[in-house]
Amino acid sequence: MIMDQRINIITLGVKNMDNAIQFYENELGWHRSSMSQGDIVFFDCNGLMLALYPLDKLAEDALSSSDGSGFKGITLAINMRSKEDVDSTFALLKSSSAKIVKAPEEVFWGGYSGYFEDPDGHLFEIAYNPFITLDAKGEIQLKDK
Repeated sequence: MIMDQRINIITLGVKNMDNAIQFYENELGWHRSSMSQGDIVFFDCNGLMLALYPLDKLAEDALSSSDGSGFKGITLAINMRSKEDVDSTFALLKSSSAKIVKAPEEVFWGGYSGYFEDPDGHLFEIAYNPFITLDAKGEIQLKDK
């Protein structure tokens, strides 16, 4: 069997759902999907769903411990159309409760990026990648599609 090469939903375990919802809706300006119900909140991210779910319940569902700490080896990236878009996004983030982890800068792979943390420590990279083309909806256009 070969598994389809796709990801549909990324679920972030959050310690305080109210704080997480406030951050994503009020500070990032994202809109909750009508699919949200009970303990789970969904955000439509142009063909991929980002979900927020209580950390302890997510760990229980995965038969795992929720007491982990430190870097987990994953970041989420949002690509922008220009360096100026990265800078303007960080200017907005500075007025929110987002923790700026790394200010935008030229990076070794030829792009321009920086990182921020959400209230639960999930790392987001805001990047301009000159090797990627975004369509009108902000979706990556791959040449091998």
